[in-house]
Amino acid sequence: MPAMVMSNAGPGGAKKFEGRITIYVVICGIIAATGGLMFGYDIGISGGVTSMDDFLEEFFPVVYERKHKAKEDNYCKFDNQNLQLFTSSLYLAALVASFVASKICTKHGRRLTMQAASVFFLVGVILNAAAVNIAMLIIGRILLGVGVGFANQAVPLFLSEIAPVHIRGALNILFQLDVTIGIFVANIVNYLVSNIHPWGWRLALGLAGVPATMLCLGSMVIAETPTSLIEREMLMEGLAMLKKIRGTDNVDAEYEEILHACEMARQVKQPFKNLMKRSSRPQLVIAIVMQVFQQFTGINAIMFYAPVLFQTIGFKNDASLLSAVITGIVNVLSTVVSVVLVDKVGRRFLLLEACGQMLITQVAIGGILLVNLKATNDLGHGVAVWVVVLVCLFVSSFAWSWGPLGWLIPSETFPLATRTAGYAFAVSSNMLFTFVIAQAFLSMMCHLRAGIFFFFGAWIVVMGLFVIFLLPETKNVPIDEMIEKVWKQHWFWKRFMDEEEDKKHSV
Repeated sequence: MPAMVMSNAGPGGAKKFEGRITIYVVICGIIAATGGLMFGYDIGISGGVTSMDDFLEEFFPVVYERKHKAKEDNYCKFDNQNLQLFTSSLYLAALVASFVASKICTKHGRRLTMQAASVFFLVGVILNAAAVNIAMLIIGRILLGVGVGFANQAVPLFLSEIAPVHIRGALNILFQLDVTIGIFVANIVNYLVSNIHPWGWRLALGLAGVPATMLCLGSMVIAETPTSLIEREMLMEGLAMLKKIRGTDNVDAEYEEILHACEMARQVKQPFKNLMKRSSRPQLVIAIVMQVFQQFTGINAIMFYAPVLFQTIGFKNDASLLSAVITGIVNVLSTVVSVVLVDKVGRRFLLLEACGQMLITQVAIGGILLVNLKATNDLGHGVAVWVVVLVCLFVSSFAWSWGPLGWLIPSETFPLATRTAGYAFAVSSNMLFTFVIAQAFLSMMCHLRAGIFFFFGAWIVVMGLFVIFLLPETKNVPIDEMIEKVWKQHWFWKRFMDEEEDKKHSV
């Protein structure tokens, strides 16, 4: 598994390495941004395209007819397994691809993995934009998923390994910000092409090739990370690259730490087996549960299908896409809030505040739809506007909490020996439950009707209780001191950290 070096600057014995933010690091940040834009654009474009009449008429005529029947059930007009498979197949492919990408990252480096991600994604874009049948659409989505799986594995590793210690946390959340920008751009594209008949949907899908091309070309310009070079025993090249990205020749201390981390990583022959030890259970549970809860907030259901959702409550096509653009703006701006506050107020505060705000908005949306939206009527304009406002309040609370922190917390809680293996479980859990929600949401909306929002609201209550009782605060705790300062001090998790018990329960 790849080694990740995450030393922390600060008091109390934490190490501080010399270096500055160089132009090279800035360029690498731009490259990472294109990876986030690629992923985010795809999330946003899927829901918009599946609400366009030209697309539905060509590939999903049953849904098209259902949508335009005057007395068709509002909650069921988009319920179609093939339509849902168009969106969700990407995430199942990404789940499998992430494990393959992990091996490629280790053996061939982060740069090559990013190049492969962009190539797979570009081929998928071509198939989708030129599709003449459902098979081409689904195969294209699967290739997009392989690209996403490769990119999500390589880009965060690349960023964490080239970033100076004092901005590593901000860069992690900045990647999530780039994802939200991708969603926002996709929503604008959906709005602009919705009136281009009959090929507007092809243009929307084809433009996904822009960030993929940027990633492909960019990954040819940049070099490999020092950690990857040293990990593959190219020691002199690794040292030279470290000096380049830090802007100084005084990198001996950081070089020695990377060298030591790589040597330790080589000694762990079976990192996934190590994860099954009793002492790894707290971090593994937190990593997986954070990803499951992130999906069961209902956020991806809303972001995937925002245009469809707004059409369901009575907006016309253009208005529904414009409403999705508004939620995209809220998503971007609210993620900036997390960048600013996460190291000031802490992880638990942001998560708990968001649980309260998301619960109120989900229940309110469900209540409004339960009272006002029956099977065949439209909402009044004023009521529909309130639904959009509530959706924006929901999106904002997610964007400064469970969105970025669902990725940040798993990345900072594992010890080095199991860090990349544990993070692979986090990524795969996210993709699995993203697939489940994407595949099931429209059917759930058909059968549960307004109750879909109460369903997610119930999960938010569970999430809040989990944070209160089982999620420790990790703000300002050096990563290499998590076991002593966090897990061994927590009222519940400390029972798993006994070394003698770990020997008895180890696999």
